[in-house]
This record gives sequence, structure tokens and C-alpha cells, in this order.
Amino acid sequence: MRGKLSAWLAAIRPRTLTITVAPVAVGAAIALHDRGTLADGTLAATLAGGLLIQIGTNLHNDAADFERGVDTPDRPGPKRAVAEGWLTSSQVRGAALLSLLLAFACGVYLAWVGGWPIVLLGLASLAAAWGYTGGPRPIAYTPLGELFVLLFFGVAAVAGTYYLQTGTLTPPVTLAGLVIGLPAAGVLLINNYRDLESDCRAGRRTLVAAIGRTGARRLYGTLLFSAPLAAWWLAPPSALSWLPLLTLPIALALTRRLGRLQPGPDLNPLLGETARFEMVLALLMVVGWLAAG
Repeated sequence: MRGKLSAWLAAIRPRTLTITVAPVAVGAAIALHDRGTLADGTLAATLAGGLLIQIGTNLHNDAADFERGVDTPDRPGPKRAVAEGWLTSSQVRGAALLSLLLAFACGVYLAWVGGWPIVLLGLASLAAAWGYTGGPRPIAYTPLGELFVLLFFGVAAVAGTYYLQTGTLTPPVTLAGLVIGLPAAGVLLINNYRDLESDCRAGRRTLVAAIGRTGARRLYGTLLFSAPLAAWWLAPPSALSWLPLLTLPIALALTRRLGRLQPGPDLNPLLGETARFEMVLALLMVVGWLAAG
């Protein structure tokens, strides 16, 4: 039996939280490049709200997947708190609700700063967090999961961060959101690639189930290779605008590893490495945009 702290950390999945940090960092960097200043309190609330939404989503997913029979003690992925009996479903659902309520509190402040566009974005994000594994047809049980990640942990997160700092949106910001959302979608793709058989047994029709493992491997490589190339193309001219290209060898190594590894627990490290790839790409994008300031 795990200790309570380690059980809660397993449910929160802290290693995945970089997919919230990365787009906020990119959006803030572009805002600083364009305006020359940042509102620190607004940035802190943006990051906190995003992290709380992701934590709430992870917690709700832990409980909901167990209740639907998707997560069992013999799942190939990392152990889940409710499935292992470390925490009860009601405990985790209560923590998910608390996390989303705290995110809503951050959203109230951000709505005061950004007005109705941020209200609508915040409500959509909270609804999506619940609908990802909740409701009669959860997003996670359809081929739309990767698109959900691309939109909310890419476009919406970057654009929302930028809008809160500047009160405007520009085409490069939206494109930057797409760029940083590509490897974030790759994180979920690896997760669903690993869990294909157990997902199918539970009636979960993910994108990997729709396109097959071969198609998923090709899509994974496309996501990882296109992101640094697009980031380089998008970057404003500077001596460091080429920095995102440094991640291309990492993309090649990760794609080759996916082709060599057998589906199952061996893929677990690759999931975390894909998340780190996104964070490294985001940091290089930040440096490139700030160097052009």
C-alpha cells in the first residue's frame, strides 16, 4: 500500500504537467517580444489556472476510467491510484472538483483582466476538462482526444496567455499555439498507442484504434518533426531563430524508438520523453522570440 502523498502524486501525474507550462511560456514570450513588458500577477494566475485544470482532468480521468472498467491493476501504463486501491473513487472525484473550483477562482480574476473572451475560454476549458472522460460520450473515448489536446493545450493556452497580456491576438500567436500543441498531442498518442488493446476491450475507440499502430507511428513522427520546423519558420528574424531546429535529432531518436519498442510497459519512458521534448522545444522558442526583441 502506497503512502498517501505518493498515491496522490500518482493520481495528479506531475510528469505530464509540462504540457501546461510549455504553452504558457511561449505565449508569455511572444507577448514580451511584442509589448516589452509582462503583468506578473496575471501570468501567475494564468499558469496556476492552467495547471489546476490539467490536474483536475487527470484526477477525474483516474476515477472515471476505473469506473468504466478501462483502468485495471494489470494495465500496461503507470499505476493508477483508484485502480490500485490506493485511493477511493469518491476521494479522487472530490479532489478533481476542488481543483476545478480553484481553477474557476483563478478564472474569475483572469476574466476581470481579460473580459468576455477569457470568460468564454475559461468556461470552454472547464467544460472540456469534465467532458474529456465524463458524460455519455467522453472525448477520450473517441478519435478526437489528440485534437482536444492540440486545441486546448496548444492554441487556446498560447493565445489565452498572449491575450491576457496584450488584449489582442495575432496570426503568429495562433500558429505558435498549433506548433506547441503538436508534441502535446504526441504525448496522448503514445499513451493511446500503448493502451490500444485494453482500450479496445473497454470499448474505447481512440485515434490509434481508428488508424492502427502503423498509422500512429507515422503520425507521431509527423507531429514531432513538423513542430520544430514550423517553430523555426514562424520565429522572428534573429541570430537565434534557428534554435528550435536543435530538437530535430531528438524527434528522430524518439520516432525510431517508437518503431523498435514493443507495445506495453516499455513505452512508458517514451511518454515522459515526449513531454520533455515539448518543453525543450518551448524553451528554445522562448529564447528565439526574446532574442528578436
